[in-house]
Amino acid sequence: MTTHQTRSGDGRAVDEDRNGLLRLVLKLDAVASGALGALSLAAGPALDDLLGTPLALLVPVGVFLIVWAAALWVLTSRFRISRTAVWAVIGLNLLYAVDAIIVAVTGWFPLSVLGTAFVLAQAAAVALFAAAQLYALRRAA
Repeated sequence: MTTHQTRSGDGRAVDEDRNGLLRLVLKLDAVASGALGALSLAAGPALDDLLGTPLALLVPVGVFLIVWAAALWVLTSRFRISRTAVWAVIGLNLLYAVDAIIVAVTGWFPLSVLGTAFVLAQAAAVALFAAAQLYALRRAA
């Protein structure tokens, strides 16, 4: 089956119009993830004391978040965004959110009250990103 790109009045491909919200949500996820990763790396010792999150956890999580942000940004730079890739992003975001909740409620790490609230806020934000990505993916279909 052959598909053809048609142009909208402003010169953008129709696929770009339909994927605009999806691109935006993925880019916002990339920016938020990159910012949190950079914060984890730059302010790790202070966060260790303030949140009770061990530096041995903050550094690998910070590196992961920066790599994740870069991968999301690359995904959004493609002319066509792979539905399979977006489903993977949604699944990984949900896994991250569930893991964050488990970390907060099980006491695996000596989180302070502020640290627990911070981890739970992360879980909520990541779950919201996953929900927004799902909505945007369905809307783009």
